[in-house]
Amino acid sequence: MSRIGKKPIPMPAGVKYKVEGNTVTVEGPKGKVTALVAEGITLETKDGHLLVNRQDDKFAAFHGLTRALVFNAVQGVTAGWKRELDIVGIGYRAELKGKNMVVFTLGYSHPIEFPLPTGIEVAIDPKQTHLTVSGIDRQKVGQVAADMRSLRKPDPYKNKGVRYSDEKLKKKAGKTGAK
Repeated sequence: MSRIGKKPIPMPAGVKYKVEGNTVTVEGPKGKVTALVAEGITLETKDGHLLVNRQDDKFAAFHGLTRALVFNAVQGVTAGWKRELDIVGIGYRAELKGKNMVVFTLGYSHPIEFPLPTGIEVAIDPKQTHLTVSGIDRQKVGQVAADMRSLRKPDPYKNKGVRYSDEKLKKKAGKTGAK
């Protein structure tokens, strides 16, 4: 039996869900998120909790996955998701241009304009080296943060680049000079 699939999902007040075919729409105070429900998996509410059940053991592979997707949707519409990035390097920075454009200066010959998809917000601290990507869709928040990181990946030799705030870098030694 799936350990994750068995865990009940607490349903906070003000959160509603509706199953239509193979998708579930979760609606809460922050907005609406849809998640996929695999075939053979059913959702039921029992004393303030949402239970994810499977019909048969042949659907075991999707039991935990479906529960995790629905939990992420419920968490997104109540608390939201966020990912934090740090920009390390002399002259490296980011700034907001308008409401949905982030402009990065990362040591290239040109600034990089990064358009934000709908439903994603970015907050930049006054030093312009710390970004917080937030939204209600966990997958979209993680993808935008990964795309921003890929603009200038952290360099293990100089420790420069865009990295996640919780990411630990191992500094490598460079070449030793001729003796």
